[in-house]
Amino acid sequence: MNNRYKVILTATLFLIQIWSPALFAHCEIPCGIYNDKLRIDLLLEHTATIEKSMTQITELSAAGGKNYNQLIRWVVNKEEHANQFQHIVTQYFMTQRIKMPEDSSAKEAYLNQLSLLHEMLILAMKSKQTTDIEYCNKMRQAIDSFSTAYFGKEELQHLKEHK
Repeated sequence: MNNRYKVILTATLFLIQIWSPALFAHCEIPCGIYNDKLRIDLLLEHTATIEKSMTQITELSAAGGKNYNQLIRWVVNKEEHANQFQHIVTQYFMTQRIKMPEDSSAKEAYLNQLSLLHEMLILAMKSKQTTDIEYCNKMRQAIDSFSTAYFGKEELQHLKEHK
């Protein structure tokens, strides 16, 4: 990687840190107003945007006469959507929707859901580190697995039919 590219990338990442708008939690009062299916749809939308960003970064990087401005914009876009993905997983699902079970019979389902959410966080982190679209495919699979574990197979089928 040449020095000019390193400087531009470093400056971009610095600007992301200082100019990114604060991400606020859904509602930690709690308000009781939740739309779990919407959050799943948003996770899928963020994943699609991350994938598009990866594709554009790869294409722009391979092109002659590099357009660094557009390249940086796609890198920033990928970072922002991965951050928003992680925000939904942590601030919505992990802190507000997944409840610690009071009895041991529900503990296995609880741990499975937490494990799937953790996997989603790791995949989002890895999507920031690369342009390998395979991470987006794994994110979709993890979202699907979590949806099944969270909603149950019957409820998930009902939600898909009424989409």
